Amino acid sequence: MSPRLAVGLMSGTSADGVTAALVKLRGSALRVARHRTFPYSAALKKRVLGAPGLSVAELSRLNVELGEAFAAAALKIAGRSRPSVIGSHGQTVWHGPNETPANTLQIAEPAVIAERTGVTTVADFRPRDMAAGGQGAPLVPAFDLFLYGRGPLKAVINIGGISNATILGHRKIHAAFDTGPGNVLMDEAVRRVTNGRRDFDAGGRLAASGAADEKLLRRLLANPYFLKAPPKSLDRSTFGPALLGRIYPRLTLKRLPDALATLAELTARSLWLGVLENSPGPLSEVVVSGGGALNAHLMRRLRALFSPAPVGVTAIPVMAKEAACFAWLAARALDGKTGNAPSATGARGPRILGKIILP
Repeated sequence: MSPRLAVGLMSGTSADGVTAALVKLRGSALRVARHRTFPYSAALKKRVLGAPGLSVAELSRLNVELGEAFAAAALKIAGRSRPSVIGSHGQTVWHGPNETPANTLQIAEPAVIAERTGVTTVADFRPRDMAAGGQGAPLVPAFDLFLYGRGPLKAVINIGGISNATILGHRKIHAAFDTGPGNVLMDEAVRRVTNGRRDFDAGGRLAASGAADEKLLRRLLANPYFLKAPPKSLDRSTFGPALLGRIYPRLTLKRLPDALATLAELTARSLWLGVLENSPGPLSEVVVSGGGALNAHLMRRLRALFSPAPVGVTAIPVMAKEAACFAWLAARALDGKTGNAPSATGARGPRILGKIILP
């Protein structure tokens, strides 16, 4: 059987750019052939981060502009290869699973992607799960089960702008949910203090030189979201710029290391507590992906908290996992196979995810 080629496209809550992965699928095996993040320009990133406040006309235009950016990323990552399908998560503008009615909005027009690439495109994965009573997120647990479901109990964690965890083992998902902030607060703190000259704390070096504020941490960890039982999911509206402004209204370069140490500890402890409270037993290992896996200080804190369970990174390149997930979900949609995990999202049952755009 020759491998099936699929492209996955993803842009997270940090809005750094489009992460694209070319994936080879063969039966129960998956390999990332190549991956790359194509950064947004500074002007486009500013508009993406401010998308919830745009007018309808401006949002409509941004949807098409992002479609062009996603299509360009797909063409570049595919190169001379001919994928059979593209899976695009798009860019989340709003996620309101607890509103009446539940609603969500991801943009990056898939018709543009299909037209520019000539490849069948599957996009808009969240709404079908939400229509079936689910949270529409997290979307990666079924993929985590595909990759890591065999063997003993483990936690598979992705730390992007928001963090999520899947607790699984012996071919079963025991719990899966967004745990809380990932990099979003840390990145925003760096952007504010440097006036946009820097976007993140490289390697967590500044956080490592600071001291966490335990009193503030206790207050932050009392957020009602942490006390809520799964299923639950987030976007950057809960843990984002507004929250950072409330807790650090006058953040300075001198205070930045301590602030980053506190925010990194919030990410680490909320992950650890969320997994600890929802795990049916001791973990054999913890596997981490996403940009947070490149933050050495954050990884040290996770290893200390989860000890004696070892903490490592995914076999798939850590920055490619979510994009690879959407390539996999798109292939499943074309095959008429379900892609959600009802035990994670709360949906009434398995559903085929995504809207299919033929070229």
